[in-house]
Amino acid sequence: MNEKLLFASDIHGSAFWCEKLAGVIEREKPTRICLLGDLLYHGPRNPLPDGYAPQEVARILNGYKDSVCAVRGNCDAEVDQLLIEFPMRADYALLSAFGKTFYLTHGHLNGEENPPPLKGGSVLVNGHTHEPCRRELASGIIYLNCGSVALPKGTPHSCLVIENGVCRFIDLASGEVFSSLPL
Repeated sequence: MNEKLLFASDIHGSAFWCEKLAGVIEREKPTRICLLGDLLYHGPRNPLPDGYAPQEVARILNGYKDSVCAVRGNCDAEVDQLLIEFPMRADYALLSAFGKTFYLTHGHLNGEENPPPLKGGSVLVNGHTHEPCRRELASGIIYLNCGSVALPKGTPHSCLVIENGVCRFIDLASGEVFSSLPL
């Protein structure tokens, strides 16, 4: 079976942008959906995103519960688990795919500036900064940020799909790939 991973972060309770994400999920049909935190709440420093409706976001995401691997973000609360039907309270998760170890986290505890102790060739994936990118760190760790579904910072509303050794950053407004890079 061909592996295909989809990464998304920082939905911040936006049903409008979560519906756009669901459209990409339906089209791409990933084998695993990795949600990297800040799913339901907009956070005290952020503006209300378009279509702010946390209960609707929970309903949409619960439709994919059998395919989801999720971690907690800095805006997620324990009470969110009452609405979400998949575990999302851990600060990180490890995933093995494409012959690599993926360390999934939101990015507020470990990120590009403070990576966890991983060996070279491992992949660190997070959101939090709301800015999509792919870089190789000095330690040989591949660093990926999937950007933000609802509140991007000067970039498209985005998610990341990895398949066949290629990282595709997808613009949720258009559904088009805006950057394609090797894993």
